[in-house]
Amino acid sequence: MNTICFDNDKYISMQSQKILDRIASFGGKLYLEFGGKLFDDFHASRVLPGFQPDSKIKMLYELRDRAEVVIVISASDIEKNKRRGDLGITYDLDALRLIDVFRNIGLYVGSVVITQYSEQPSSKLFQKRLENLGIKVYRHYPIENYPYDIPHIVSDEGFGRNEYIETTRELVVITAPGPGSGKMATCLSQLYHEHKRGIRAGYAKFETFPIWNIPLSHPVNLAYEAATADMGDVNMIDPYHLEAYGFSAVNYNRDIEIFPVLKVMFEQIYGESPYKSPTDMGVNMAGNCIFDNEAAKKASYQEIIRRYYAAVCAVRQGLGEKTEVQKIELIMSKLGIKKEMRPPVLPALAKAAETDAPAVAIELTDGKIITGKTSELLGTCSAMLLNSLKYLAGIDDSTLLISPTVIEPIQVLKTEHMGNRNPRLHMDETLIALAVSAASDETAALALAQLPKLAGAEAHSTVLLSRVDENVFKKLGVNLTCEPQYQTQKLYHG
Repeated sequence: MNTICFDNDKYISMQSQKILDRIASFGGKLYLEFGGKLFDDFHASRVLPGFQPDSKIKMLYELRDRAEVVIVISASDIEKNKRRGDLGITYDLDALRLIDVFRNIGLYVGSVVITQYSEQPSSKLFQKRLENLGIKVYRHYPIENYPYDIPHIVSDEGFGRNEYIETTRELVVITAPGPGSGKMATCLSQLYHEHKRGIRAGYAKFETFPIWNIPLSHPVNLAYEAATADMGDVNMIDPYHLEAYGFSAVNYNRDIEIFPVLKVMFEQIYGESPYKSPTDMGVNMAGNCIFDNEAAKKASYQEIIRRYYAAVCAVRQGLGEKTEVQKIELIMSKLGIKKEMRPPVLPALAKAAETDAPAVAIELTDGKIITGKTSELLGTCSAMLLNSLKYLAGIDDSTLLISPTVIEPIQVLKTEHMGNRNPRLHMDETLIALAVSAASDETAALALAQLPKLAGAEAHSTVLLSRVDENVFKKLGVNLTCEPQYQTQKLYHG
């Protein structure tokens, strides 16, 4: 149960103005590199309760008449079929999804840039697909010894080989399906081409985390380190900012390490660098909109614990490294937090011990803890879900929301026709059965109407769940963690 600590309206207003000021400082054209998620930023909304996941999109919508979006995707990511961890779709499909989302809210998408292009077959097919859909595509090529051989990079054989992206708006937002796509290189390449054409343009970076004007060891910034443990990001005091201005600002290792190179690139392109530090490049105003510091700390503690569970489960599934877990454990030790501080953890473990079976507990947004137990008809997640809906609707716990006569035919379908061994209903099947029951039962309809109230709840399972149940939790807006244990000793877990 999180206390609001972030002023979202103030953020949108301040952020829009900051970007307009930066455009003006460069004479009217700005390439803005967007780090992190441009929308659906649930990490930010978890560590800064009050921050809306679509805040950045709303901010850009305020500037829609002056902005265009360029989506960057790496050819190597296309070839590898790289996927977004949160959505499970490949980067090339996500590029199409992003175009649809931007267009649906009135933002102009000017083009797609394929970086690191070397005639890769999948990239050529993707370019053809985009062009058949009427989308402009530009190709940027690998540059030998990037980013260190600056004379070569800032030349006609370096940036000059890249295709010039034709843009029509004063704010060009450079975004991508995921990290490592080449957003910064795309921005710098455009600055080189604009300079050759006599056009004055600038570069800035918009990345929410780490927040530069709160302490290095603030839990909000440490939650970002936990979230990027797999990337090796480390928050640091920006030494260039400290030297230039005499006060501390927080940045992270990759930007600090690359800044000397960027500074020389700027000098080659502009004649001088417009920035004295990597922090100068940023335009993030989030730190100015936190009004309850203690609430932000508590929310960040919970996010770090969630990240810990995600990391240990990834290791158990063979998808992560132990070093990632160790990094998060160091953060937890530094802050004095333990995994048991996550409210649904101990109730779930207690329920599992009591029933000698897997268990799930959920903390609703009012602080109420609900559990469920496995039965002949329902899995533990389904039982917990129905118990939660009954509580939220004020329905007596003993009331049957779904008749066994509705559940049993679904079980027969699963086991006799669909090849499933487990007859118990998963959460999606339970919700369908509840929806069917709601057509003729007012009590079931009342329970079904409570589903939106689950958004923001916190759940914990004592075993790793099926992908089906995981996806239902995600769609309902429930933050799920699991113990790194499988329910059975089988080698294959579907």
